[in-house]
Amino acid sequence: MEPGRPAVRAAGALKPATRARLAQALVLLALALLLGWLARNTLANMAARGIQAGWDFLRDAAGFDIGESLIAFDAGQSYGRAFLVGVLNTLRVALAGIATATLLGMAVGIARLSRNALLSGLAGLYVEVIRNVPLLVQLLLWYLLLVEFLPDPGEPLRLGQLLLSKGGLSLPWPGENGWSLPEPGPFAVEGGATLTPEFVALWGGLSLYTAAFIAEVVRGGVLAVPRGQTEAALSIGLSRAQVLRRVVLPQALRVIVPPLANQYLNLTKNSSLAVAIGYPDVVSIANTALNQTGRALECISLIMAVYLCTSLLTAALMGVLDRRAAIRER
Repeated sequence: MEPGRPAVRAAGALKPATRARLAQALVLLALALLLGWLARNTLANMAARGIQAGWDFLRDAAGFDIGESLIAFDAGQSYGRAFLVGVLNTLRVALAGIATATLLGMAVGIARLSRNALLSGLAGLYVEVIRNVPLLVQLLLWYLLLVEFLPDPGEPLRLGQLLLSKGGLSLPWPGENGWSLPEPGPFAVEGGATLTPEFVALWGGLSLYTAAFIAEVVRGGVLAVPRGQTEAALSIGLSRAQVLRRVVLPQALRVIVPPLANQYLNLTKNSSLAVAIGYPDVVSIANTALNQTGRALECISLIMAVYLCTSLLTAALMGVLDRRAAIRER
């Protein structure tokens, strides 16, 4: 071979890209065969032990009531509808928790950077305490406070237009001709809408816990903005509030969004702890269905599918936000 001349590929040799694709195809084939073998053996073992399998149970009557539901449900309706109720309850508390945790986390994260020593210290104390106490313990604590130490529903604690009692949190709600306001009744709060103690405890616990982590994400994102940006903005006469809103936060968003997505995913998955305080989320309803039908594989698969889909959807939405926040090269 002459010097400087590229080597000629041997006859029949595959290109590197082709070899890579072939190797990937073989790995996928091996994985598919392994999963098929596992599924076949699982079904065979279940049949040998008299364990039924299949999804036909979703059409059977559930036979149990659900204390909290966004759609109508009674014991005579199917397991499939019961699972739908659980999914909606999970999404309900997850979306409410994400909104509250984001607002609180941003406020605490900015407070940690304050020049006011007391404000910064209190924010730091909140972050350190909340992050280092297990979430399950916090949920049990909030639930205990709600059902044991608050006044009875007939004599609720008034917080503006909100009423708080052992019966939950009552708030104004749109009615047929205007707003329906909650008012104390002889035995319970009348009017408005009431959030159950289980929902309030789970919502509050998830929000406070996740906000402590979001606060550190926000603080890190703000500190990542070059100090010269702040000094330049101050030099042209902007107030510190304007600098934060118009200069620092838009640039910090590029750093904040990716870890923020992880916190949203964690909050959604942590909502599965609802079973500890009796909130009827998808895990709680799946456990009830599993105990009644014995369809363990199917019920667990449904739980996994729900959390997988919600996680993928959350990641996709945050990916869109991340691309919008990214710097675009001209």
